[in-house]
Amino acid sequence: MKNHLYIPRWVATVAVVAALICGGVLAITLRDWSNHEVYGASAAGITFAKDGPPVSLGSFKNGFASVLGPALPAVVNIHSSKVVKPRNQTPFFNDPFFQQFFGNQFGQSGPQREESLGSGVILSSDGIILTNNHVVDGASDIKVTLSDNKEYKAKVIGTDSKSDIAVLKIDATGLPVLPIGDSSKLKVGDIVFAIGEPFGLRGTATMGIISATGRGNQGIEQIGDFIQTDAAINPGNSGGAMINLRGDLVGINTAIETGGGGGNVGIGFAIPINYARSVMDQILAHGKVIRGYLGVYISTVNPELAKQFNYTGNGGVLVNDVSSGTPGAQAGLKRGDIVTAVNGQNVDTANQLQLKISQTAPGTKVNLTVWRDGKTQEIPVTLGTLPEKIGTSGGSQQGAQGPGVMKGVQVETLTAQIAGQLNLPAGTRGVVIDSVDPNSNAAAAGIQRGDVIQEVDHKPVNDVQEYQQALSAVGNQAVLLLINHQGITSYVVVQPQ
Repeated sequence: MKNHLYIPRWVATVAVVAALICGGVLAITLRDWSNHEVYGASAAGITFAKDGPPVSLGSFKNGFASVLGPALPAVVNIHSSKVVKPRNQTPFFNDPFFQQFFGNQFGQSGPQREESLGSGVILSSDGIILTNNHVVDGASDIKVTLSDNKEYKAKVIGTDSKSDIAVLKIDATGLPVLPIGDSSKLKVGDIVFAIGEPFGLRGTATMGIISATGRGNQGIEQIGDFIQTDAAINPGNSGGAMINLRGDLVGINTAIETGGGGGNVGIGFAIPINYARSVMDQILAHGKVIRGYLGVYISTVNPELAKQFNYTGNGGVLVNDVSSGTPGAQAGLKRGDIVTAVNGQNVDTANQLQLKISQTAPGTKVNLTVWRDGKTQEIPVTLGTLPEKIGTSGGSQQGAQGPGVMKGVQVETLTAQIAGQLNLPAGTRGVVIDSVDPNSNAAAAGIQRGDVIQEVDHKPVNDVQEYQQALSAVGNQAVLLLINHQGITSYVVVQPQ
Protein backbone atom coordinates (compact mmCIF):
# COMPACT_ATOMS: atom_id res chain seq x y z
CA MET A 1 0.00 0.00 0.00
CA LYS A 2 1.30 3.43 -0.86
CA ASN A 3 1.96 5.98 1.78
CA HIS A 4 -1.04 8.28 1.70
CA LEU A 5 -3.69 9.85 3.85
CA TYR A 6 -6.28 7.25 4.69
CA ILE A 7 -9.73 8.39 5.75
CA PRO A 8 -11.33 5.78 8.07
CA ARG A 9 -14.43 4.88 6.18
CA TRP A 10 -15.93 1.56 5.17
CA VAL A 11 -15.44 -1.06 7.79
CA ALA A 12 -17.50 -4.25 7.90
CA THR A 13 -17.20 -5.67 11.43
CA VAL A 14 -13.39 -5.64 11.82
CA ALA A 15 -12.30 -5.04 8.20
CA VAL A 16 -11.16 -1.63 6.85
CA VAL A 17 -12.79 -0.93 3.54
CA ALA A 18 -12.09 3.98 4.70
CA ALA A 19 -14.33 29.47 -0.30
CA LEU A 20 -17.66 29.43 2.49
CA ILE A 21 -19.51 29.39 5.35
CA CYS A 22 -22.25 31.80 6.25
CA GLY A 23 -23.42 31.38 9.84
CA GLY A 24 -27.08 30.74 9.15
CA VAL A 25 -29.33 31.20 12.16
CA LEU A 26 -32.93 31.29 10.96
CA ALA A 27 -34.29 27.86 11.86
CA ILE A 28 -37.23 26.63 9.79
CA THR A 29 -39.75 23.92 10.45
CA LEU A 30 -38.78 20.29 10.17
CA ARG A 31 -39.79 18.73 6.91
CA ASP A 32 -41.30 15.31 6.65
CA TRP A 33 -38.74 12.52 6.99
CA SER A 34 -39.60 11.10 3.58
CA ASN A 35 -36.78 10.46 1.11
CA HIS A 36 -34.39 10.04 4.04
CA GLU A 37 -33.60 13.75 4.41
CA VAL A 38 -34.80 16.31 6.91
CA TYR A 39 -34.04 20.02 6.62
CA GLY A 40 -34.20 22.86 9.07
CA ALA A 41 -33.97 20.99 12.36
CA SER A 42 -33.92 23.18 15.44
CA ALA A 43 -30.60 23.72 17.22
CA ALA A 44 -32.32 24.05 20.59
CA GLY A 45 -30.81 22.00 23.39
CA ILE A 46 -27.19 22.24 22.25
CA THR A 47 -24.92 23.04 25.20
CA PHE A 48 -21.91 25.34 25.00
CA ALA A 49 -19.04 25.08 27.44
CA LYS A 50 -18.21 28.00 29.72
CA ASP A 51 -14.76 29.44 30.08
CA GLY A 52 -12.88 28.72 33.26
CA PRO A 53 -9.41 28.69 34.75
CA PRO A 54 -6.82 26.28 33.33
CA VAL A 55 -7.23 22.69 34.47
CA SER A 56 -4.48 21.55 36.83
CA LEU A 57 -3.01 18.14 36.08
CA GLY A 58 -2.54 17.74 39.81
CA SER A 59 -6.27 17.19 40.16
CA PHE A 60 -6.06 13.95 38.18
CA LYS A 61 -4.41 11.77 40.82
CA ASN A 62 -5.81 8.47 39.59
CA GLY A 63 -6.07 9.18 35.88
CA PHE A 64 -8.72 10.78 33.70
CA ALA A 65 -11.84 8.78 34.51
CA SER A 66 -13.57 11.92 35.78
CA VAL A 67 -13.24 13.45 32.30
CA LEU A 68 -14.05 10.39 30.23
CA GLY A 69 -16.86 9.00 32.39
CA PRO A 70 -19.42 11.70 31.50
CA ALA A 71 -18.23 11.95 27.89
CA LEU A 72 -18.36 8.31 26.81
CA PRO A 73 -22.18 7.96 26.77
CA ALA A 74 -22.47 10.93 24.38
CA VAL A 75 -20.42 9.19 21.66
CA VAL A 76 -22.41 6.72 19.58
CA ASN A 77 -21.84 3.91 17.11
CA ILE A 78 -23.08 4.58 13.58
CA HIS A 79 -23.73 1.65 11.25
CA SER A 80 -24.72 2.60 7.72
CA SER A 81 -25.35 0.55 4.62
CA LYS A 82 -26.06 1.15 0.97
CA VAL A 83 -26.79 -0.93 -2.08
CA VAL A 84 -24.26 -0.65 -4.88
CA LYS A 85 -24.22 -2.10 -8.35
CA PRO A 86 -21.36 -4.47 -9.12
CA ARG A 87 -18.61 -3.00 -11.23
CA ASN A 88 -17.75 -4.02 -14.78
CA GLN A 89 -21.07 -5.62 -15.54
CA THR A 90 -20.90 -7.26 -18.96
CA PRO A 91 -24.28 -7.54 -20.72
CA PHE A 92 -23.08 -10.75 -22.40
CA PHE A 93 -22.80 -12.49 -19.01
CA ASN A 94 -26.28 -11.28 -18.02
CA ASP A 95 -27.91 -12.78 -21.07
CA PRO A 96 -30.39 -15.53 -19.96
CA PHE A 97 -29.25 -17.77 -22.82
CA PHE A 98 -25.66 -17.57 -21.56
CA GLN A 99 -26.63 -18.06 -17.91
CA GLN A 100 -28.65 -21.22 -18.59
CA PHE A 101 -25.37 -22.90 -19.54
CA PHE A 102 -22.87 -21.21 -17.24
CA GLY A 103 -24.98 -19.82 -14.43
CA ASN A 104 -23.34 -16.98 -12.48
CA GLN A 105 -19.85 -18.47 -12.19
CA PHE A 106 -18.16 -15.50 -13.88
CA GLY A 107 -18.65 -13.28 -10.89
CA GLN A 108 -21.59 -11.35 -12.28
CA SER A 109 -24.12 -10.78 -9.55
CA GLY A 110 -26.87 -8.43 -8.61
CA PRO A 111 -26.59 -5.33 -6.44
CA GLN A 112 -24.41 -5.72 -3.36
CA ARG A 113 -24.81 -4.16 0.08
CA GLU A 114 -21.85 -2.22 1.46
CA GLU A 115 -21.62 -1.44 5.15
CA SER A 116 -19.79 1.27 7.04
CA LEU A 117 -18.91 1.59 10.68
CA GLY A 118 -18.23 4.94 12.29
CA SER A 119 -18.91 7.16 15.26
CA GLY A 120 -20.97 10.20 16.10
CA VAL A 121 -21.43 12.77 18.87
CA ILE A 122 -24.75 13.64 20.51
CA LEU A 123 -25.10 17.41 20.72
CA SER A 124 -28.69 17.79 21.88
CA SER A 125 -30.79 15.73 24.28
CA ASP A 126 -33.47 15.35 21.60
CA GLY A 127 -31.20 13.50 19.19
CA ILE A 128 -29.07 15.86 17.07
CA ILE A 129 -25.87 13.97 16.17
CA LEU A 130 -22.74 15.30 14.49
CA THR A 131 -20.55 12.95 12.42
CA ASN A 132 -18.46 12.77 9.24
CA ASN A 133 -20.08 12.88 5.83
CA HIS A 134 -17.98 9.93 4.66
CA VAL A 135 -19.50 7.77 7.40
CA VAL A 136 -23.02 8.11 5.96
CA ASP A 137 -22.34 9.16 2.36
CA GLY A 138 -24.87 7.53 0.03
CA ALA A 139 -26.32 5.38 2.81
CA SER A 140 -29.87 4.09 2.46
CA ASP A 141 -30.05 2.83 6.02
CA ILE A 142 -28.41 4.38 9.11
CA LYS A 143 -28.57 2.89 12.59
CA VAL A 144 -27.29 4.57 15.73
CA THR A 145 -26.44 2.51 18.81
CA LEU A 146 -26.07 4.23 22.15
CA SER A 147 -23.77 3.23 24.99
CA ASP A 148 -26.70 1.44 26.69
CA ASN A 149 -27.17 -0.65 23.51
CA LYS A 150 -30.41 1.06 22.53
CA GLU A 151 -30.66 1.26 18.76
CA TYR A 152 -32.36 3.94 16.68
CA LYS A 153 -32.89 4.53 12.99
CA ALA A 154 -31.28 7.85 12.04
CA LYS A 155 -32.38 10.39 9.48
CA VAL A 156 -30.08 12.77 7.62
CA ILE A 157 -30.68 16.44 8.30
CA GLY A 158 -27.97 17.47 5.87
CA THR A 159 -24.41 16.80 4.74
CA ASP A 160 -21.48 18.80 3.43
CA SER A 161 -18.85 16.90 1.48
CA LYS A 162 -16.47 19.88 1.28
CA SER A 163 -15.94 19.86 5.05
CA ASP A 164 -16.87 16.19 5.61
CA ILE A 165 -19.60 17.08 8.09
CA ALA A 166 -23.00 15.42 8.42
CA VAL A 167 -25.84 16.10 10.85
CA LEU A 168 -28.22 13.29 11.83
CA LYS A 169 -31.38 13.06 13.93
CA ILE A 170 -32.77 10.21 15.97
CA ASP A 171 -36.22 10.12 17.58
CA ALA A 172 -35.22 10.13 21.25
CA THR A 173 -35.23 12.41 24.28
CA GLY A 174 -33.21 12.78 27.46
CA LEU A 175 -29.97 11.80 25.76
CA PRO A 176 -26.50 12.50 27.23
CA VAL A 177 -24.70 15.32 25.40
CA LEU A 178 -21.23 16.78 25.03
CA PRO A 179 -20.84 20.52 25.62
CA ILE A 180 -19.27 22.39 22.71
CA GLY A 181 -15.92 23.95 23.52
CA ASP A 182 -13.79 26.57 21.77
CA SER A 183 -11.24 25.03 19.40
CA SER A 184 -9.61 28.40 18.71
CA LYS A 185 -7.97 28.19 22.13
CA LEU A 186 -6.21 24.90 21.44
CA LYS A 187 -2.42 25.01 21.56
CA VAL A 188 0.29 22.56 20.60
CA GLY A 189 0.94 20.39 23.64
CA ASP A 190 -2.61 20.49 25.04
CA ILE A 191 -3.84 17.08 26.21
CA VAL A 192 -6.83 15.69 24.30
CA PHE A 193 -8.80 12.45 24.17
CA ALA A 194 -10.24 10.71 21.12
CA ILE A 195 -13.45 8.78 21.72
CA GLY A 196 -15.10 6.53 19.17
CA GLU A 197 -15.73 3.04 17.84
CA PRO A 198 -12.45 1.92 16.20
CA PHE A 199 -12.97 -1.40 14.41
CA GLY A 200 -16.38 -1.54 16.08
CA LEU A 201 -14.94 -1.58 19.60
CA ARG A 202 -17.54 0.34 21.58
CA GLY A 203 -16.62 3.28 23.78
CA THR A 204 -12.89 3.34 23.09
CA ALA A 205 -10.91 6.29 24.46
CA THR A 206 -7.32 7.18 23.61
CA MET A 207 -5.13 10.01 24.83
CA GLY A 208 -2.56 12.25 23.19
CA ILE A 209 -1.63 15.87 22.66
CA ILE A 210 -2.32 18.51 20.05
CA SER A 211 0.55 18.02 17.60
CA ALA A 212 -0.34 20.96 15.36
CA THR A 213 -3.24 23.21 14.42
CA GLY A 214 -4.29 24.81 11.15
CA ARG A 215 -3.29 21.84 9.02
CA GLY A 216 -4.51 22.24 5.45
CA ASN A 217 -3.91 20.75 2.01
CA GLN A 218 -3.58 17.26 3.45
CA GLY A 219 -5.69 15.71 0.70
CA ILE A 220 -8.49 15.18 3.20
CA GLU A 221 -11.21 17.61 2.15
CA GLN A 222 -11.65 20.52 -0.24
CA ILE A 223 -11.90 22.98 2.62
CA GLY A 224 -10.15 22.22 5.85
CA ASP A 225 -8.38 23.57 8.91
CA PHE A 226 -7.43 20.44 10.78
CA ILE A 227 -6.17 19.66 14.25
CA GLN A 228 -3.32 17.15 14.23
CA THR A 229 -2.97 14.79 17.17
CA ASP A 230 -1.03 11.71 18.24
CA ALA A 231 -4.04 10.31 20.09
CA ALA A 232 -4.69 6.92 18.46
CA ILE A 233 -7.32 7.20 15.72
CA ASN A 234 -8.24 4.14 13.68
CA PRO A 235 -10.90 3.05 11.17
CA GLY A 236 -14.26 3.44 12.85
CA ASN A 237 -13.16 6.50 14.86
CA SER A 238 -14.45 8.76 12.07
CA GLY A 239 -17.10 11.14 13.36
CA GLY A 240 -16.14 10.57 16.99
CA ALA A 241 -15.26 13.12 19.61
CA MET A 242 -12.04 14.90 20.45
CA ILE A 243 -12.39 16.38 23.92
CA ASN A 244 -10.15 18.44 26.17
CA LEU A 245 -9.36 18.07 29.87
CA ARG A 246 -12.66 19.72 30.76
CA GLY A 247 -14.61 17.16 28.76
CA ASP A 248 -15.62 19.76 26.18
CA LEU A 249 -15.95 18.81 22.52
CA VAL A 250 -13.15 20.53 20.58
CA GLY A 251 -13.00 18.43 17.40
CA ILE A 252 -14.52 15.72 15.24
CA ASN A 253 -12.07 12.90 14.50
CA THR A 254 -11.82 12.49 10.74
CA ALA A 255 -8.66 11.05 9.20
CA ILE A 256 -5.30 9.41 9.77
CA GLU A 257 -1.94 9.25 8.07
CA THR A 258 -1.35 5.54 7.64
CA GLY A 259 2.27 5.56 6.55
CA GLY A 260 1.29 2.83 4.12
CA GLY A 261 0.36 0.38 6.87
CA GLY A 262 -3.38 1.00 7.06
CA GLY A 263 -3.45 1.74 10.79
CA ASN A 264 -2.59 4.41 13.30
CA VAL A 265 0.98 5.75 13.20
CA GLY A 266 0.48 8.64 15.59
CA ILE A 267 -0.74 11.20 13.05
CA GLY A 268 -4.47 11.79 13.17
CA PHE A 269 -6.64 14.70 12.11
CA ALA A 270 -9.80 16.23 13.54
CA ILE A 271 -12.09 18.99 12.31
CA PRO A 272 -12.04 21.91 14.81
CA ILE A 273 -15.42 22.17 16.48
CA ASN A 274 -15.68 25.90 15.73
CA TYR A 275 -15.55 25.11 12.01
CA ALA A 276 -17.77 22.04 12.34
CA ARG A 277 -20.28 24.06 14.34
CA SER A 278 -20.51 26.79 11.69
CA VAL A 279 -21.20 24.09 9.08
CA MET A 280 -23.76 22.47 11.37
CA ASP A 281 -25.53 25.79 11.97
CA GLN A 282 -26.07 26.23 8.24
CA ILE A 283 -27.19 22.66 7.78
CA LEU A 284 -29.71 23.04 10.59
CA ALA A 285 -30.99 26.29 9.11
CA HIS A 286 -30.92 25.53 5.38
CA GLY A 287 -30.13 21.86 4.91
CA LYS A 288 -26.93 22.83 3.11
CA VAL A 289 -23.92 25.14 3.37
CA ILE A 290 -23.79 28.44 1.48
CA ARG A 291 -20.26 29.67 0.87
CA GLY A 292 -18.66 32.89 -0.27
CA TYR A 293 -16.70 32.90 -3.53
CA LEU A 294 -13.73 34.90 -4.77
CA GLY A 295 -12.98 33.10 -8.03
CA VAL A 296 -9.20 32.82 -7.91
CA TYR A 297 -6.70 29.96 -7.93
CA ILE A 298 -4.04 30.46 -5.33
CA SER A 299 -0.89 29.04 -3.77
CA THR A 300 1.25 29.86 -0.76
CA VAL A 301 4.22 32.11 -1.46
CA ASN A 302 7.38 30.15 -0.77
CA PRO A 303 10.93 31.57 -0.87
CA GLU A 304 11.42 30.47 -4.48
CA LEU A 305 8.26 32.22 -5.68
CA ALA A 306 9.02 35.30 -3.56
CA LYS A 307 12.42 35.62 -5.25
CA GLN A 308 10.93 35.36 -8.74
CA PHE A 309 8.41 38.12 -7.97
CA ASN A 310 10.90 40.29 -6.03
CA TYR A 311 8.60 40.03 -3.04
CA THR A 312 10.28 40.78 0.28
CA GLY A 313 7.29 40.46 2.60
CA ASN A 314 6.52 37.66 5.01
CA GLY A 315 3.80 35.15 4.16
CA GLY A 316 1.27 35.94 1.49
CA VAL A 317 -0.80 34.11 -1.10
CA LEU A 318 -0.02 34.18 -4.81
CA VAL A 319 -2.87 34.56 -7.30
CA ASN A 320 -2.16 32.00 -10.02
CA ASP A 321 -5.28 32.65 -12.05
CA VAL A 322 -8.50 34.67 -11.95
CA SER A 323 -11.64 33.20 -13.49
CA SER A 324 -13.41 35.63 -15.80
CA GLY A 325 -16.69 37.09 -14.58
CA THR A 326 -16.03 36.20 -10.94
CA PRO A 327 -15.98 38.61 -7.98
CA GLY A 328 -12.18 38.60 -8.02
CA ALA A 329 -12.05 39.51 -11.70
CA GLN A 330 -14.69 42.22 -11.30
CA ALA A 331 -12.71 43.74 -8.43
CA GLY A 332 -9.56 43.90 -10.55
CA LEU A 333 -7.46 41.10 -9.10
CA LYS A 334 -4.74 39.96 -11.50
CA ARG A 335 -2.57 36.94 -12.00
CA GLY A 336 0.68 37.52 -10.07
CA ASP A 337 -0.96 39.54 -7.28
CA ILE A 338 0.06 38.56 -3.76
CA VAL A 339 -2.69 38.80 -1.14
CA THR A 340 -1.24 39.59 2.25
CA ALA A 341 -4.32 40.35 4.37
CA VAL A 342 -8.12 40.16 4.50
CA ASN A 343 -9.84 42.97 6.37
CA GLY A 344 -6.53 43.81 8.02
CA GLN A 345 -5.84 40.25 9.20
CA ASN A 346 -2.68 38.74 7.73
CA VAL A 347 -2.85 35.61 5.61
CA ASP A 348 0.30 33.52 5.40
CA THR A 349 -0.94 30.50 3.47
CA ALA A 350 -3.40 29.67 0.73
CA ASN A 351 -5.37 27.58 3.21
CA GLN A 352 -5.80 30.57 5.52
CA LEU A 353 -7.13 32.75 2.71
CA GLN A 354 -9.50 30.03 1.58
CA LEU A 355 -10.84 29.58 5.09
CA LYS A 356 -11.34 33.30 5.67
CA ILE A 357 -13.31 33.59 2.45
CA SER A 358 -15.14 30.35 3.19
CA GLN A 359 -16.45 31.66 6.48
CA THR A 360 -17.65 34.98 5.08
CA ALA A 361 -21.21 35.28 3.84
CA PRO A 362 -21.85 35.77 0.11
CA GLY A 363 -22.62 39.42 -0.65
CA THR A 364 -20.18 40.64 2.00
CA LYS A 365 -17.61 43.24 0.97
CA VAL A 366 -14.10 42.35 2.09
CA ASN A 367 -10.93 44.41 1.74
CA LEU A 368 -7.92 42.55 0.38
CA THR A 369 -4.44 43.90 0.94
CA VAL A 370 -2.58 43.13 -2.28
CA TRP A 371 1.08 43.45 -3.20
CA ARG A 372 1.48 44.23 -6.91
CA ASP A 373 4.57 45.39 -8.78
CA GLY A 374 6.37 46.42 -5.61
CA LYS A 375 3.46 48.38 -4.16
CA THR A 376 0.73 47.54 -1.64
CA GLN A 377 -2.86 48.49 -2.32
CA GLU A 378 -6.32 47.81 -0.92
CA ILE A 379 -8.81 46.09 -3.23
CA PRO A 380 -12.44 45.81 -2.07
CA VAL A 381 -14.26 42.68 -3.27
CA THR A 382 -17.92 41.77 -2.88
CA LEU A 383 -18.04 38.00 -2.51
CA GLY A 384 -20.29 35.84 -4.63
CA THR A 385 -21.73 32.41 -3.87
CA LEU A 386 -19.52 29.39 -4.38
CA PRO A 387 -20.91 27.21 -7.18
CA GLU A 388 -21.60 23.57 -6.39
CA LYS A 389 -19.08 22.59 -9.05
CA ILE A 390 -16.28 24.80 -10.31
CA GLY A 391 -15.27 24.06 -13.90
CA THR A 392 -11.85 24.62 -15.28
CA SER A 393 -11.96 27.59 -16.80
CA GLY A 394 -1.35 26.17 -37.68
CA GLY A 395 1.29 23.12 -38.13
CA SER A 396 3.10 22.36 -34.91
CA GLN A 397 6.78 22.17 -34.27
CA GLN A 398 7.41 18.67 -32.96
CA GLY A 399 10.08 17.34 -30.68
CA ALA A 400 11.61 20.62 -29.48
CA GLN A 401 13.59 20.29 -26.26
CA GLY A 402 14.29 23.21 -23.98
CA PRO A 403 17.87 24.28 -23.22
CA GLY A 404 19.45 24.78 -19.82
CA VAL A 405 17.16 24.41 -16.86
CA MET A 406 14.40 22.74 -18.93
CA LYS A 407 16.59 19.98 -20.25
CA GLY A 408 14.61 16.75 -20.45
CA VAL A 409 11.31 18.48 -21.34
CA GLN A 410 10.01 18.06 -24.86
CA VAL A 411 7.41 20.53 -26.16
CA GLU A 412 5.48 21.56 -29.24
CA THR A 413 3.50 24.64 -30.17
CA LEU A 414 -0.04 24.53 -28.84
CA THR A 415 -2.54 24.43 -31.70
CA ALA A 416 -6.30 24.95 -31.58
CA GLN A 417 -6.76 21.22 -32.18
CA ILE A 418 -4.49 20.24 -29.28
CA ALA A 419 -6.13 22.88 -27.05
CA GLY A 420 -9.49 21.32 -27.83
CA GLN A 421 -8.22 17.86 -26.94
CA LEU A 422 -6.93 19.22 -23.63
CA ASN A 423 -10.26 21.01 -22.97
CA LEU A 424 -8.47 24.35 -22.75
CA PRO A 425 -10.31 27.64 -23.31
CA ALA A 426 -10.32 28.98 -26.86
CA GLY A 427 -7.42 31.31 -27.52
CA THR A 428 -5.04 29.65 -25.06
CA ARG A 429 -1.47 30.10 -26.31
CA GLY A 430 1.83 28.53 -25.35
CA VAL A 431 3.78 25.32 -25.77
CA VAL A 432 2.38 21.95 -24.71
CA ILE A 433 4.62 19.41 -23.00
CA ASP A 434 4.92 16.14 -24.89
CA SER A 435 7.19 14.37 -22.42
CA VAL A 436 9.15 14.97 -19.23
CA ASP A 437 12.24 13.07 -18.15
CA PRO A 438 11.29 11.68 -14.72
CA ASN A 439 14.81 12.42 -13.49
CA SER A 440 14.70 16.08 -14.53
CA ASN A 441 14.25 19.05 -12.22
CA ALA A 442 11.13 19.96 -14.17
CA ALA A 443 9.59 16.64 -13.11
CA ALA A 444 10.67 17.33 -9.54
CA ALA A 445 8.79 20.65 -9.72
CA GLY A 446 5.60 18.81 -10.67
CA ILE A 447 5.51 19.54 -14.39
CA GLN A 448 3.91 16.77 -16.40
CA ARG A 449 2.87 15.74 -19.89
CA GLY A 450 -0.10 17.74 -21.17
CA ASP A 451 0.79 20.88 -19.21
CA VAL A 452 1.00 24.07 -21.24
CA ILE A 453 3.77 26.62 -20.61
CA GLN A 454 2.36 30.10 -21.22
CA GLU A 455 5.08 32.29 -19.72
CA VAL A 456 8.81 32.03 -19.06
CA ASP A 457 10.08 34.56 -16.49
CA HIS A 458 6.91 36.67 -16.92
CA LYS A 459 7.31 36.72 -20.72
CA PRO A 460 4.46 35.22 -22.78
CA VAL A 461 5.49 32.44 -25.16
CA ASN A 462 3.24 31.69 -28.13
CA ASP A 463 5.29 29.03 -29.89
CA VAL A 464 8.37 26.84 -29.57
CA GLN A 465 10.69 29.50 -30.98
CA GLU A 466 9.68 32.10 -28.38
CA TYR A 467 9.91 29.45 -25.67
CA GLN A 468 13.48 28.53 -26.62
CA GLN A 469 14.52 32.17 -26.92
CA ALA A 470 13.15 32.93 -23.46
CA LEU A 471 14.94 29.94 -21.95
CA SER A 472 18.21 30.87 -23.66
CA ALA A 473 18.04 34.27 -21.98
CA VAL A 474 17.64 32.55 -18.60
CA GLY A 475 20.50 30.13 -19.06
CA ASN A 476 21.04 27.54 -16.39
CA GLN A 477 19.34 29.60 -13.67
CA ALA A 478 16.12 29.06 -11.74
CA VAL A 479 13.18 29.90 -14.00
CA LEU A 480 9.62 30.95 -13.23
CA LEU A 481 7.02 29.31 -15.48
CA LEU A 482 3.31 29.97 -15.80
CA ILE A 483 1.81 26.52 -16.27
CA ASN A 484 -1.71 25.84 -17.51
CA HIS A 485 -2.86 22.48 -16.17
CA GLN A 486 -6.32 21.44 -17.35
CA GLY A 487 -7.43 25.03 -17.73
CA ILE A 488 -6.04 26.28 -14.41
CA THR A 489 -2.83 28.30 -14.31
CA SER A 490 -0.21 28.29 -11.58
CA TYR A 491 3.33 29.55 -11.15
CA VAL A 492 6.10 26.96 -10.88
CA VAL A 493 9.79 27.49 -10.18
CA VAL A 494 12.21 25.03 -11.80
CA GLN A 495 15.66 24.93 -10.26
CA PRO A 496 18.82 24.59 -12.39
CA GLN A 497 20.32 21.17 -12.99
